[in-house]
Order: sequence, then structure tokens, then C-alpha cells
Amino acid sequence: MIQFFKEQNKLALISCIEVVLMSMGNTKYNLVVAKLNVYNIEMKDSYKNLEELKTVLKEVYVFEYNQVISEIKIQLGDLSDEKDIAEFFKVMES
Repeated sequence: MIQFFKEQNKLALISCIEVVLMSMGNTKYNLVVAKLNVYNIEMKDSYKNLEELKTVLKEVYVFEYNQVISEIKIQLGDLSDEKDIAEFFKVMES
């Protein structure tokens, strides 16, 4: 779990995750939200629970998981190099 996220990085990350997931279809996005709720996690707080987020994304986007993570990284651009966001990708890509 990431202990500290800069507020603007947190907002950018969550926004990018949501945009990328919604662009891949509302049905799957809603399934991600529902599965996170099983863990008592809201999408806006998913950055605090990376292992659970990773598990849910891999369950929902079985064949597209790597594409989802790559698209989030593309959307974030230079922010991907920020320490807290780089840690997010380290977990997601492991």
C-alpha cells in the first residue's frame, strides 16, 4: 500500500483510472466498482489498496489488463515518473 500520495497526483491517478476503464466499456467499469465494494473499497480510495485493485482489474480485464495499465500510464504522461505514481505502476506491473 502506498502510504502517501500528493493530493494532485492522487486526483490525477484516480481520474485516469476511471477514464481509461470507462472508455473500455461501462459494463466492465461497473463490475470493477462492484468488486471493489466487496473489499469495502470505493474507486476514489483504490490507490490505498493496490493489491485489491490489481486483483479486481485482472479478474475483470483478463486479456486487457496490460493494455489498461499501459493506457493509464499514457494518460498520466510525465506524472508517471512521480515517486508515488511510479510506485503504483511498480505494484500494478509486478
